[in-house]
Amino acid sequence: MMPLRIRALLLVPLFVVIGGCGSDSDRPVEVVVLGDPGSPFAVSPRLPVAARLVRSATADGLVGLDEQGRAIPALADRWIVTDDGLSYIFRLRDGTWPDGSPITGDSARAALIDAMTKARAGPLGGDLAVIDEVRAMAGRVVEIRLRQQMPDMMQLLAQPELGIVHNGRGAGPMRLTRHKDVAILRAVAPEDRGLPEEPGWKDRVRRLELEAMPADKAIDRFNADQADVVLGGRFADFPRLDAKGVPRGAVRLDPVGGLFGLAVVHDDGFLSKAENREALAMSIDRDALATALNVGGWTATSRVVNPGLAGDPGSVGERWPGRSLAERRQVAAGRVARWKAAGTGPAPLRIALPAGPGADLLFAGLQADFAAIGLDTRRVGENAEADLRLIDVVARYGRASWFLNQLSCASGRMLCSPEADRLVAQALEEPDPVKRADLYADAEARLTIANSYIPFGVPIRWSLVSGKATGFTANAWNAHPLMALALRPK
Repeated sequence: MMPLRIRALLLVPLFVVIGGCGSDSDRPVEVVVLGDPGSPFAVSPRLPVAARLVRSATADGLVGLDEQGRAIPALADRWIVTDDGLSYIFRLRDGTWPDGSPITGDSARAALIDAMTKARAGPLGGDLAVIDEVRAMAGRVVEIRLRQQMPDMMQLLAQPELGIVHNGRGAGPMRLTRHKDVAILRAVAPEDRGLPEEPGWKDRVRRLELEAMPADKAIDRFNADQADVVLGGRFADFPRLDAKGVPRGAVRLDPVGGLFGLAVVHDDGFLSKAENREALAMSIDRDALATALNVGGWTATSRVVNPGLAGDPGSVGERWPGRSLAERRQVAAGRVARWKAAGTGPAPLRIALPAGPGADLLFAGLQADFAAIGLDTRRVGENAEADLRLIDVVARYGRASWFLNQLSCASGRMLCSPEADRLVAQALEEPDPVKRADLYADAEARLTIANSYIPFGVPIRWSLVSGKATGFTANAWNAHPLMALALRPK
């Protein structure tokens, strides 16, 4: 069988609606998400993929994301942005909360502030710092005032963690019931959500059943025609697709950005010096990593922030220009040799990785890379005590601030740079967008010098989509709302 190639898969048009719904029109849509069986019902600030999907389906935010990853009306049916870009004014839709009480500006404001407070303890904490105030205005109007302009504000507000819950229930497009570890979701009629009645709507909607399970079992379920869609695929399980003979046409790759690399957990021993941490980054053969994972078209980078983002002033480029891998490794090996000569040689570096054949290949590559400069390595579980820990996270919006917030001291992920954090905080107060972009670039440069994060490239995200599925579109945000999957095309 020919190997799967992401480059070929990315040629699938993003606007295509997949297949038909078959003759068994009363059967539910079967969605499988990679993860722990109970993960669809998780409620922690760091929601797993399955829980984020369920939250988006059952708890509308002011806005949501459609199947192409675009911000669309949700609890708010329209909005305006003031000329200075510092105020977003939302008009809420007619209707009631699930408990029958009316949707008002006051109740929506209180619920949104509660959602934001909880989200600040999770991965959106730094991003939400841009919001200065949430106000309820007359009737069904909510205003969000910002500390500075944020062109990606709608993308931020559409995140699942900001889905609004009132008295324990959300006013989303679907209602959730649980049967053991199966999440059963049924669409709510438009007129019951304060929207215009749609003739023939009942004939278009289908019940959706969602389960989470390990990748090996999920792929078997799909190959046996017992799942319509598999979501949540990452690099660690990508090689399973070839091994299990998944049809090439069933695989969809999201062209995402984000963080995919190693976080330095502490600054003890060999890792205490930034130049030694740089030696690790210099030794990595990123092209060989792409070949090992069989990921054609993958974007490798040595930058902390993905290249090519909107607002990037271009002052930070790829590292070590003009130096070959052999030349970089020679420099790195010299630093390792000097460290060993000065005293006790470094203990094997513990690298925390997830399970899966893709992670096996990654570790084999890193082991060889670090051995080439004189360092031994040992693999440990992804939650074990470690010296280096994998970060594999999709960007929520395409700005430098997202990357810098994820790698801040407040994130608690890793060794960090207080100076970079200071520059990010200064940028938050800077009204001039050009000067603000320069501050973010300076912060990236500080993180680069600190060598506390060792990037490989962009994350890898894949899904499996059968010919029975509808409403799936590959997109840059890895956003695949369940409501779209539950609707038959008009």
